[in-house]
Amino acid sequence: MTISRRNILKIGGAAAALPLLGSKAFAQTEPLKVGFIYVGTINDNGYNYAHNQGRIYLQEQLGDAVVTTYVENVPEGPDCERVIRELAQQGNKLIFTTSFGFGDATIKVAQEFPDVAFEHATGYMKADNVGLYNARFYEGRAVCGTIAGHLSKTGKAAYIGSFPIPEVVMGINALALSARRINPAFTVKPVYISTWNDPAKEADAARALIDQGVDIIAQHTDGPAALQVAQERGIVGGFGQGADMTAFAPETQLTAIIDHWGPHYLASAKAVIAGTWTAGDTWEGLKEDVVQIGPYNAKIPADVVADAEKIKAGQIDGSFKIFTGPIKDNTGTERVPAGVAMTDAELLSMDWYVEGVEQPV
Repeated sequence: MTISRRNILKIGGAAAALPLLGSKAFAQTEPLKVGFIYVGTINDNGYNYAHNQGRIYLQEQLGDAVVTTYVENVPEGPDCERVIRELAQQGNKLIFTTSFGFGDATIKVAQEFPDVAFEHATGYMKADNVGLYNARFYEGRAVCGTIAGHLSKTGKAAYIGSFPIPEVVMGINALALSARRINPAFTVKPVYISTWNDPAKEADAARALIDQGVDIIAQHTDGPAALQVAQERGIVGGFGQGADMTAFAPETQLTAIIDHWGPHYLASAKAVIAGTWTAGDTWEGLKEDVVQIGPYNAKIPADVVADAEKIKAGQIDGSFKIFTGPIKDNTGTERVPAGVAMTDAELLSMDWYVEGVEQPV
């Protein structure tokens, strides 16, 4: 059974890339055709929208040197293999498969087209012509948690998640740790809706959580429905996910975590054109500009913005790491000793919640 694009990752960070079939295996003498496959619609105003903005960025930067194609709304099931194969048959020499559930199909089709470079987002299976790429979304949660800790009047936040997988658990924990740095009594209530994008489920979850006393809503789903409910109900606010969602909740979005895939897509395309592409394994964040923080709502006090910017800057220059001990889990057991920072491998297998996070039911 396929779960999702962001299922349990089994990689240990940015591994060194190995040469692929000779340094000029993918050199281009004509416009490079680049294909993208998305699990949802480019109009979801979140994850898939952000990937498509990356495609547009690539096209704008390289102009006539590339021709890009995308296929949207491809389910994480048997049909994705057909779509990936068709992209290869159409002459695309670089193909980005942007959802975790496309992993098996990517590996299978890549074996049939050894002269095509494939890159799989948030996956863990590599091959000579299949690279991996991911983003440190949790770094943005640390910034959001700082704002939540300062602004929440009830000291209670909700986190609407898709599936209880490491990527989402990391985000919940980063938000809680950062908020509790400001308010040690701060709590986070996670709710999973078992989908990445279902506006009705997201809205219903937001209403139920607000009824339970939360006044901050974070999310790891792809649309703006929860933010819109937050605005309707007049709570303190929430955070955009994947893209700036200010247009949907101008009074309520406090800031947003923006996925900026463009620089990665540009670098990969340039490497294919130059004949230097290798099957890499990257996990980039604020420092590399793959994760961005959106504009701050004007209602946020200047000192709170300054604290949020301090956390952002610290993650960029390496002076601040949110997952540094002492860290206890929500049963009171110490998980990370004082002064010790969790490794990438530990983060990518995270299946426990930090102190202050309610156990999902």
